[in-house]
Amino acid sequence: MFEKDVPQDQGIAEGLEEVCYAVNEDGEYVLASSRGWEPKNVANDQAWDLLEQQLDEARQKVLSGKCSQLAFLMAKNQMDIRLLSQYSGFYAWQVRRHLKPSVFSRLSSEKLDRYAVLFKVSIKELTSLELVREGTMKSGAGSTHGD
Repeated sequence: MFEKDVPQDQGIAEGLEEVCYAVNEDGEYVLASSRGWEPKNVANDQAWDLLEQQLDEARQKVLSGKCSQLAFLMAKNQMDIRLLSQYSGFYAWQVRRHLKPSVFSRLSSEKLDRYAVLFKVSIKELTSLELVREGTMKSGAGSTHGD
């Protein structure tokens, strides 16, 4: 693409620009800034919508007592059991058990602290439902999207 044709569509970057390669008038590759590109913006919006839907599903499971708060925090941080296992140091079978509210409510302070540190929340926040009720993908503790 030519430097003059680099798209400048507004998108989720909210005023930030990204760098891409383009061809200048002399036929050389140069770095060009772009505010966004409509097809990319649509794809990103659809991805965020899907993540919000997954977060809402996890929220409902937690609030209905089917899963522990970890399910919500996993969804919020785009983690599955295997990834949470790797980051937390618990075996996958242990994480699976910790997703059960009855097991999660009996976890020791040391185990809760491992999760709290990982998700960048206090143990009190981890064990309450406040984060679950109020949390979204785009803001709040534990967000992985540099908000």
